[in-house]
Amino acid sequence: MTIGFARRFAGYKRASLLLDDPDRLWKILSAPERPVQIIFSGKAHPRDNIGKDLVKRVYQFATEPRVAGKVVFIEDYDINVCRHLVQGVDLWLNTPSQGYEACGTSGMKVALNGGLNLSILDGWWPEGYDGTNGFAIGGSRNENNDIRDAHDRQAIFKALEEEIIPLYYKQDAYGLPRDWVRRMKQAMCTLGWRFSADRMVKDYTMHCYKPAAGISTCQMNIPFV
Repeated sequence: MTIGFARRFAGYKRASLLLDDPDRLWKILSAPERPVQIIFSGKAHPRDNIGKDLVKRVYQFATEPRVAGKVVFIEDYDINVCRHLVQGVDLWLNTPSQGYEACGTSGMKVALNGGLNLSILDGWWPEGYDGTNGFAIGGSRNENNDIRDAHDRQAIFKALEEEIIPLYYKQDAYGLPRDWVRRMKQAMCTLGWRFSADRMVKDYTMHCYKPAAGISTCQMNIPFV
């Protein structure tokens, strides 16, 4: 099972959240019957020292001997690296501090490629998640960062250990993870059309540009469906 985490490295996105319990993470990565690997990639703003420290932390963890090959950091993150990651991962991990994520477009692209999201309920995910098209973590809003992070870390580990990984490796007589595939199809059916540039342009036109201009849809001669 391949988990992906690739985006701008900023403090509130908490790229190293699971790394703060390395022993528990290692048990997941090294399980002989249900192996898991994690691929990280991303960049920090040149003036964002917290983001750059996160990149350094993840890279150092990925180069530790016992996790070599189980955790990988891909350098020089760009649109081409992102393209391959959103097409190739099974699960997209999103761990922002709740209330800070503006949107989360990388997870939208994953859904279009048949991947599933595991995300804190923030950004786009509260609108997109319906209980059958991915996985969600409520997220703590505790003002104490350590307490909040510990709560969210525990919830994510629990979801991985008790629900997500068993579901991925649950196979029928033909070796197919049908319940997992069912979620993949549900994600593509429910998320692809709702989170696209096409919908974005229509929403801006109908709810912003048209009211600002004070004219009707008919006068604009734009078909809306």
